This record gives sequence, C-alpha cells and structure tokens, in this order.
Amino acid sequence: MKRLLPTIVVAALLSACGGSGEQAGDEPAREVPTPPVSASSVPSTPPSTTPPTTTRPEGPNCEPVVADMSTRQRLAQLLVVGVDPADPAAAVALVDQEQIGGIFIGGNATQLLTGDALARVQQAARLPVSVAVDDEGGRVQRIDELSGSIPSAREMARTMTPEQVRALALERGRALQTHGVTVNYAPDVDLTDGPSDGVIGDRSFSADPAVARKYAVAFAQGMSEAGVQPVVKHFPGHGRADGDSHASLVRTPPLADLRGNDLLPYERIGEYGEGTGVMVGHLDVPGLTGGEPASLSPATYELLRGEFGFQGPALTDDLGAMKAISDRYPLPEAVLRALQAGADQPLWSSGGQVDVVLDRLEQATSSGELPQTRVREALDRVLLAKGACG
Repeated sequence: MKRLLPTIVVAALLSACGGSGEQAGDEPAREVPTPPVSASSVPSTPPSTTPPTTTRPEGPNCEPVVADMSTRQRLAQLLVVGVDPADPAAAVALVDQEQIGGIFIGGNATQLLTGDALARVQQAARLPVSVAVDDEGGRVQRIDELSGSIPSAREMARTMTPEQVRALALERGRALQTHGVTVNYAPDVDLTDGPSDGVIGDRSFSADPAVARKYAVAFAQGMSEAGVQPVVKHFPGHGRADGDSHASLVRTPPLADLRGNDLLPYERIGEYGEGTGVMVGHLDVPGLTGGEPASLSPATYELLRGEFGFQGPALTDDLGAMKAISDRYPLPEAVLRALQAGADQPLWSSGGQVDVVLDRLEQATSSGELPQTRVREALDRVLLAKGACG
C-alpha cells in the first residue's frame, strides 16, 4: 500500500481531525485504494461568554465511582491523549502513571492494535480507557492493513444504499472492536461537494444535508450496533469554511446560514445511535463564537446542548497540532479553556505534557477558574459513555 506520509510517532503533529486535508481525530491524509463496491430559518444569536448551565446527564449513578477519586484523578479521566501506535509500552506507561481516561491512536503503524497490546493498556487502568481511532474510510483509515480498506464517505454515498452503509459499518465496527478500539471519530457530517482532496473533500457524504444525514446516520448506527461509540464531526460545520484549521483559524458562513444547511445533520441527534459523541471544530462562526474557535466558545456548547438537545460527550478537535489553537494558546491553557467552555473531552493527538496539563487544571479548580460542578458534569458524561458507572 502506498503511503503518503511515514509512520507518525507521538512527537509528530497529528490531527484529531487529520493532517493537511483532514480534521481532528483525523490523521494526515494518505492514499488508500478503494475497492469496488457492489450492490427553518431562525435569527442568529449573539455570542455568549457564559458556559452552558451545568446539568447532570441522565443514566446510571456515577457517585460510587467518583466518590473516592481525587481532583487530579477526576481531571485525568477527561483527557484524550495521542499515543504512538508503534510503541505499546509507552501507552501502557502513560495510562499507568497518569490514569488518563482516553487514548487516541493515529498514524499508520499497527503494533498497538495487535496482540494483547491494548489489553495491557486496559490492565494498567483503574477505570476503562476509551481507545479512539479515526477510521472513516478512503484516505482516513487506521485498520486497513489489518482488516481491509473501505470506501470514502463520498464513494459510499455514490455507490451504496444507506442500508448497505449500515451493514458495512457494522462489519467494520466489529473489526475495530476485535482490535480493542472502543471509539471511532466518524462519521464526518460536514457538507461539501468540493475537491476530493480538500480539507473535508471526499470525507463528506454529500453537500445535500438530507443525503449526508441519511448516510451518516446509517454509518453511525452500524458502529453503535457493533459496540463502538461513533463520533460525528465537526460541529457546527467545517464543510464551507474558508480554509484548513490545521493552518489557521478558519471562518464559516454566519450562524443564520449554517442553520439552514450545515447544522441540519445534527437534528434529532439521538437517531445516530446510543452513546454517540460530537466533535467540535476549531471554527470561527460569525454570530456565534465572537472570533474564538468554536471548540473554546461557550456559545457553541450552549447551541449543541440547548437547541439540539445533545447530552452525550462533547469532544474537541485536536488542541495540540492545529494552528487554529496552537497559534493562540499553549496546550494547558487551550485544554482549560475548552473545559471552561463546556467540552467534556479535550483531545490532543501529539501526546506529551499530560502532567503539565493536569497541574494547570488542578490549579484552576483550586482557584475557582474551573468550577468543580463543570468537572463533575463532564466526568459523568465521560464515565457513562464508557459504561463505567453502575
């Protein structure tokens, strides 16, 4: 298989959406052969600087699990950190030492996805570790060398029915689960018919919101049925942004415009499947974010929780390797701002700095910058999504 980029290690700049031409949880683009496949307009709201109202997600009681955790342990459970797919021992050591709640596996190496590597990661943890990849299909895949290639979203929508896509995702989800993966940063519900190799490009099912939603729901339901948590992205919509958030903060059309187009796939979000997460992009949305990236904007999470009624885990796009964030804030500050805004799982794919980030978060909780109620709200969502509560 032809590789456009070498194996990515922890120190490399990964993207939770992808490298140039991809988005968080996404890795730098690489060429993957695709096998043939058979058979109401509402006025925009002003930007908000107030975090969403704290509400506990419904579900099993997490109190028995949380009661004996220190503040640092609670904060660690919220973090999703990139690990080197070629170095299982380092992943085990990270989880053992820091007890983080999740890891992200990018790159092309497969050592961490074979043998008992991920079992050893789980054994090092006191609570289940979420193991995430971005296995969309097409140029964004992680287990193609282990379980074969699947088409891009655009190719799926062109050549398959939604029922066939659901069946494909079910099979793929079972393969991911076999390899120890619990979360898939897919499907991409961004809308575009732009060039295939664009930042979103063929990762989008369609520029038509009804078509994109139909296929994305089918893909997500297949993943969910297989026992893998799907994550839809990149809220509130990267498809018509004016650039690549890996390179700079990019601007979308105004919120009033997004409501009639890019935001439509997020309606009736419960239909995507049990446990579905939402990844928030690093997007400047006029009429919503006030010049801040959406991932760090309280108004974004208010929109997601309020208007769209989403109560599952909200993740950020990559906070460490995308210049939309890294040009503005150092990593510890970006993670803090994401949590303050309403994110439940800050993600950085490049790894490292976990102790520094946790030091900053502990300081913020001690000073009141990061309210304990906000931490607990996020923690409950994270633990419920992992099935870690009673």
